[in-house]
Amino acid sequence: MYILLALIVAAAAGTAAHFALPGRDLRGATLPAAIAVGSAAVIYAALTWTLGESSGWTWLIALIAPAAISVAATLAIVNARRRADAAERERLHI
Repeated sequence: MYILLALIVAAAAGTAAHFALPGRDLRGATLPAAIAVGSAAVIYAALTWTLGESSGWTWLIALIAPAAISVAATLAIVNARRRADAAERERLHI
């Protein structure tokens, strides 16, 4: 049940990342939130198996890491999209 808390915080961090990062016109509105929630689920599950549910490290890592992963992945996707768009414009000579 506690995993819901980590997932809700991750969704909020991903939504905030959508509005804080540049390139909103090149990605979907839910992409950063989806990345954050997916990574939070994996991270929280792995940490509860290794460190336990009541460990402070579990919560610290499970709340901070998904936000960082979401920001990094979103920036990488936007940069890849910009490169692909530039290559397509070059190929079409426009």
